[in-house]
Amino acid sequence: MYQFYFEKLEVWQNSRQLVKDIYLATSSFPENEKFGITNQLRRTSTSISANIAEGFSRQSNKEKSRFLNIAFGSTIEVINFLILSSDLGFLMAENYNQLREKAEFITNQINSLNKTLNK
Repeated sequence: MYQFYFEKLEVWQNSRQLVKDIYLATSSFPENEKFGITNQLRRTSTSISANIAEGFSRQSNKEKSRFLNIAFGSTIEVINFLILSSDLGFLMAENYNQLREKAEFITNQINSLNKTLNK
């Protein structure tokens, strides 16, 4: 099976793992949050990997960079919703810290990749 370039990127692989981790973590959120924070966390986490993938289908580095910027913004949104989830008691400290560290690492990877594209 053919492997697209984005699939080889460590940042895409890490963002894909973050999606899985977010889905597992939010499965224990209160039922009344199904269309609130649960939905937002899941949507913003999937947006990270989707924008990385779409960006690397583009021809120019400028376009790739634009999609990486969107992915970065989505990662920041994830961090925001993780903070809120922790504040509301939906995430235990250990789970919050693990997810936050993964998201922060992804922001660093996106920034590094973006700097490389813009050289």
